[in-house]
Amino acid sequence: MTLLSPLSSGAQTITAAADARIPDNHPFKGHLLRVAQVEAAEPHRQWQPHDGALPALYISHGAPPLFEDTPWMAQLHQWARSLPRPRGIVIVSAHWEAAPTSITSTVAHTPLVYDFGGFARLYHEMQYATPDATELGRRLVAAMPDSQAVHEHRYRGLDHGAWVPLKVMYPAADVPVVQLSLPTDDPEQLIALGARLRDLRNEGVLVIGSGFMTHGLPFVDFRRPDVVPTWSAEFDSWAAEALASGDLDELTHYAKRAPGLPYAHPTVEHFVPLFVTLGAATGPAAPVTTVIDGYMAGLAKRSFQVA
Repeated sequence: MTLLSPLSSGAQTITAAADARIPDNHPFKGHLLRVAQVEAAEPHRQWQPHDGALPALYISHGAPPLFEDTPWMAQLHQWARSLPRPRGIVIVSAHWEAAPTSITSTVAHTPLVYDFGGFARLYHEMQYATPDATELGRRLVAAMPDSQAVHEHRYRGLDHGAWVPLKVMYPAADVPVVQLSLPTDDPEQLIALGARLRDLRNEGVLVIGSGFMTHGLPFVDFRRPDVVPTWSAEFDSWAAEALASGDLDELTHYAKRAPGLPYAHPTVEHFVPLFVTLGAATGPAAPVTTVIDGYMAGLAKRSFQVA
């Protein structure tokens, strides 16, 4: 089975042409130059069957300001480079809550969803034209229960919870991507959904849950971005301890046990993609490997992978 379609010159032109319009002094243009240098020195190795299963990731994704954070971009790209280049990516984002379970269009060049506001026009002009993902979409739908219909949205592209971090990690847009909707916020159901994706990892598919470890935007003082609110630090510390010890019971009962929850997650869609990632793990209750931590404007960036 071939998941990776040859990248058409049209896709290369769409993404590269948009990137060329980014001002030279913008941090993301610097990121692209560094990525090109790294790739020229040592091309990113493609996943092969002898590599075994790719890990599943939970990423605190950021919005357009991620493109202005050089250290954070470097961390995400180094993370991507530490793994073989996947044959495909299945990603669940906090920004698409839809039931029944749905997938984005698998057709190449489907327009992106610019589901944000208040940022520079530059970010509404960015492109991420990934290859045709028809075969990946078929494989993903086949992994779902026979009793569960999966709807393909023919004209819905990737939202910013998917394309923003992926554009940083895989800026060439040369990997097929299918986004899976978040059909519920129930931890047990999301773990079961993640388990359905587990076999895809053995085929070189990278499974990603994309959210933000704390996301209390109404309670952040953006005038003091270096200040970490107590509720953010306490929630992040609680999550870090539970993840490091593989305490799945603690995590699934977050609604009653997590400190600072009403402030860290006034709504929980940025936390619960974590359960898809854990469900896709070989052992959902195994300790995770934290790759990124720290804070952005007081919000916890904690991101991890599971084997």
